[in-house]
Amino acid sequence: MAAKVKRGDRVLVIAGDDRGAQGEVLRVLRKENRVVVSGVNLVKKHQRPRPTGRGQVGGIMEFEAPIHISNVMLICPKCNQPTRVGFAIEPDGRKLRQCKRCQATFV
Repeated sequence: MAAKVKRGDRVLVIAGDDRGAQGEVLRVLRKENRVVVSGVNLVKKHQRPRPTGRGQVGGIMEFEAPIHISNVMLICPKCNQPTRVGFAIEPDGRKLRQCKRCQATFV
């Protein structure tokens, strides 16, 4: 099955505490059906300092936690609108993602 949301895509969060936020997809966790979006679902983790060999300092670390892929909607790079994603088969056999609003195809 082809991925509808890929790393580097701009997405809109449509559900949850960060509803309405936009960001870039940093990672896609396919097996868990989750994505990590920059600036969305920020959580804090209290980290103990590690031995000097690792060089990791302690403190309160803030990072983006994964959210479910069904809670984001792709923003079309052509029409700049949130859209559902379809697929189009090119004559040379390539399968491209397609915006359901403006029918534009993109990788």
